[in-house]
Amino acid sequence: MPQLTEPANLPPPPYNSSTSIFQNTTIRQTIRVTQPGHEIRLRLSNAFGLGDLSVTKVAISLPVDQKLGTSAIQSNTTKDVLFSGSADIIIPNGGLVVSDPIAFPVKAQDTLTIDIYLQQGQGGGAITSHPGSRTTSWMSFGDWVGKKNLTDSSVKSVDHWYFISAVEALLPSTSRSCAIIGDSITDGRGSDTNKNNRWPDLLLTRMQQNLTTNSIALLNQAAGGNRILADGLGPNVMSRIDRDALAQSGVRYAIIFEGVNDIGVADADPEVQKKIGDRLIIAYQQIVTRLHAASIPVFGATITPFGAPANASDVQPYSDPIREDTRQRINEWIRTSGVFDAVLDFDQVLRNPEAPAQLADEYDSGDYLHPNVAGYQALADYFPLNLFEEFRS
Repeated sequence: MPQLTEPANLPPPPYNSSTSIFQNTTIRQTIRVTQPGHEIRLRLSNAFGLGDLSVTKVAISLPVDQKLGTSAIQSNTTKDVLFSGSADIIIPNGGLVVSDPIAFPVKAQDTLTIDIYLQQGQGGGAITSHPGSRTTSWMSFGDWVGKKNLTDSSVKSVDHWYFISAVEALLPSTSRSCAIIGDSITDGRGSDTNKNNRWPDLLLTRMQQNLTTNSIALLNQAAGGNRILADGLGPNVMSRIDRDALAQSGVRYAIIFEGVNDIGVADADPEVQKKIGDRLIIAYQQIVTRLHAASIPVFGATITPFGAPANASDVQPYSDPIREDTRQRINEWIRTSGVFDAVLDFDQVLRNPEAPAQLADEYDSGDYLHPNVAGYQALADYFPLNLFEEFRS
């Protein structure tokens, strides 16, 4: 999911100067595809740039040993990426481009390496990225597109993605995709870097082992800090549902797992929390209505716990009995309102049975809000795969 890059997530010096970001720079990034295909294409985004993004050259390769986060590629697999037949393209501010189709066979869960070379870089101080990639990316001065490894003394690495919006594959008409709209819990906070063990990754592994679901692509459209009602780290859900679900190829299902940040950043005041709860309910209804208009069934997930134990030495800013009341109110509404086509009771999966306002100890990453990998595995194991067949039509 494209986001405006916060200052802390901009590339390190010297790739970030007062006049240009990524000037004369090759960015090497690895991503994973969720479906097999013989032909793919790449989406690049300048959604949050203040000016043009001049892309000089792009290529796609297989990484060495199918390793996520590596800077080494199998150079004999490299294919140039073209845009309307041209190697270079200018993406205006706010714009998105789609590459020409590339004959590049991939298997489900394959890792790909994408090289982007920017000769001019991008001015204006604002660039488009996905900070919570949980994946190491590499950068080097000069044109290193398609080179086996980045060996220049200027090489640096970060755990973010830049400018990549999506990789699409040409699939049979029977294939489908599911857009997951979420926040940091879906984005994988608490998972391991370069391990692909967010809960959607682990769910995908289950789906690939099931004949009724192995043709469904998962689109992880999540961002840490995201909210439904207001912009935060990324646009609010009400504004991004078109871009991140309706405008995506082949979407036949949507999952909404959001709301914790709306509750958590609002004052722990009964009147304030009452208004937040009221607005969240209306927003959920609006989101479902818009997705239903496109004949997309919507699965709603309950909000997972964020309470800290009374004797906790660490502070969890969201933890408060008044906010917990709002969480319980919203979860009860999600379970019983009938607005969602199906309910994913993630709260029930992760909560401590003896203290339902808290995550179970074995699922807590340590901040009382984000699950650990065991928690993400529990969500993936719980997910009822039969929903995809039940709502196939």
